[in-house]
Amino acid sequence: MSVRTRDSLGGRAAIVGIGATEFSKDSGRSELRLAVEAVRTALDDAGLRPADVDGMVTFTMDTSPEITVAQAAGMGELSFFSRIHYGGGAACATVQQAVLAVATGVAEVVVCYRAFNERSGRRFGSGVRHREPSAEGAALGWSLPFGLLTPASWVAMAAQRYLHTYGLTPEAFGQVAVVDRKHAATNPAAYFHGRPITLAEHAASRWIVEPLRLLDCCQETDGGQALVVTSVERARDLPRPPVVITAAAQGAGRAQEQMTSFYRDDLTGLPEMGVVARQLWRTSGLAPADIDVGILYDHFTPFVLMQLEEFGFCGPGEAADFVAAERLPLNTHGGQLGEAYLHGMNGIAEGVRQLRGTAVNQLPGAARALVTAGTGVPTSGLILGVDG
Repeated sequence: MSVRTRDSLGGRAAIVGIGATEFSKDSGRSELRLAVEAVRTALDDAGLRPADVDGMVTFTMDTSPEITVAQAAGMGELSFFSRIHYGGGAACATVQQAVLAVATGVAEVVVCYRAFNERSGRRFGSGVRHREPSAEGAALGWSLPFGLLTPASWVAMAAQRYLHTYGLTPEAFGQVAVVDRKHAATNPAAYFHGRPITLAEHAASRWIVEPLRLLDCCQETDGGQALVVTSVERARDLPRPPVVITAAAQGAGRAQEQMTSFYRDDLTGLPEMGVVARQLWRTSGLAPADIDVGILYDHFTPFVLMQLEEFGFCGPGEAADFVAAERLPLNTHGGQLGEAYLHGMNGIAEGVRQLRGTAVNQLPGAARALVTAGTGVPTSGLILGVDG
């Protein structure tokens, strides 16, 4: 890996628009319509027109093609389009792709989007369905015959090892759930608005796959989220304060699989996020003490704890106490446990709101946000900052 301390992308581009549909359990409309609604809202927020867009980025999992969204939203020619693999691990990488395009002059205005009916349509948590023979399917063949059929069951293996290694109980995971739901309770856009939980309620929720309880697992959501990225120079002429992309990174660890990396030497960490963390700190010149708010991907509570440790906010096995002490504001929108599960794209939007000063749970003087994407899979992350 390069030993350079900076890259040439930090500070070159900014997020200038965010837009989302409502978050629901039954949207009543197509995923294409959700995508277009979110994109149009984000462009309105940015003070731009569909005709200004010349680049688009989404997930390989998304069912709404870039050209179809462009046509339905009233856009013209596109000079850049890209998709990122690995489900929720793609979230921050969509923004990284947009930065690459803007910084190199390939595109001027790039929209990143994600839309799905994950509750009323195909549900990711429902288990593995029939797969045609493939390399991806062969990798899963090492775990599926043993009953490890769902994301929760895959994460439970690492979670159990984490508890054993550090002498903890499942209450450690409850700290994350309580903090997320506290913030969701005061967020009108959150599905769990007005419904905080206690540690006792977490402990009383039913087992899904031990040691994971119901309240350790994220929601299933219908909805769409979009972000607009352009150069910092152009951003300064637009209505909203630019949120500068200070650093962006992707990462896959050694012996990486898709949530079933059980053959590594150690199951108590997230090496893929370690790769991201090292890049973000190196290229930004920042450290954990410089971060004002953490928006950490929370599809399952144990992986929030492991992320805090990979980024160096605390030592191995210490993250539950770190969260309980609220030493770093976390998931101030409620996260995917409390607001909505939009594959992490709504988390990026929350980072933008915090730095604009418009979040419902606003932190005074927030100037730097760490945002992460899905864990257990090849992943990505961002450090966002204010302009100037």
